[in-house]
Amino acid sequence: MESSVWGPVQRDMSAVLAAHPDDVPSVVSQLTALQELLLRVPPLLGSNPLADFNKVYLTITTGVLEGLYEGRFQDPAFLARLDVEFAARYVEALRLWSEMSSGCSRAWMVLFQRVPGPDAHALSSAAAGINAHLNYDLPFALVTTFDHHGGDPIDDSDQHHDYLQINDIFAEQIPGLRRGFLDKWQVLIDMMNGDLDDWWQGEVVEYTRNVAWRNAKRLWAVRHDLKALTRERARLDHTAESLGKLLLSPMGAILQ
Repeated sequence: MESSVWGPVQRDMSAVLAAHPDDVPSVVSQLTALQELLLRVPPLLGSNPLADFNKVYLTITTGVLEGLYEGRFQDPAFLARLDVEFAARYVEALRLWSEMSSGCSRAWMVLFQRVPGPDAHALSSAAAGINAHLNYDLPFALVTTFDHHGGDPIDDSDQHHDYLQINDIFAEQIPGLRRGFLDKWQVLIDMMNGDLDDWWQGEVVEYTRNVAWRNAKRLWAVRHDLKALTRERARLDHTAESLGKLLLSPMGAILQ
């Protein structure tokens, strides 16, 4: 990708993307630096659609870090490793996109292509990023984490319990994040709906993360079969790409 994509922050962006955090505080620091830079990328600046997603991701990851400090998880080493592996996939996608590499997943390209414009609705942009990260990145991050940590992805295990705890962090943060993306008239409608929209979007996140867990189990079963793993990768990429396009379409904005 040409340097004009990142404009005046090209050099700083390259430096941030070159980092490889190995703990959750470092992930939070990297996402914080990314957020500051994304808001300075022309021509959209503060309306950068990738910044809308990054804001959500930074908020959730900060909640995970606080949960680790509070002793909220049964296997904190597993959860911390998952957080690092998960973030690494997002940053790697950004690196590949910056280098115009064919290895960049189409799931992420849907959103990355909107960085130079045209402008996209903030809530749709955030949703498209969450889609790519949960539906495409998360299953692979889980497999890498279990491979590093030892053990298998088993339902009702300590690791599965901690994984589900992240749903609660989403539920805690969704109302404030979502309202921050709404226009004034949308906020009025949102108030009329009461907690319905918050409940619905929380249910969508929980469902999506449950699907990601099941997909991780599928990947785990074929992790030593290159052909089967390649097919699964293509399937997940295609599914996330299709949903991302819908979320960024006029129809997607209406559905939200």
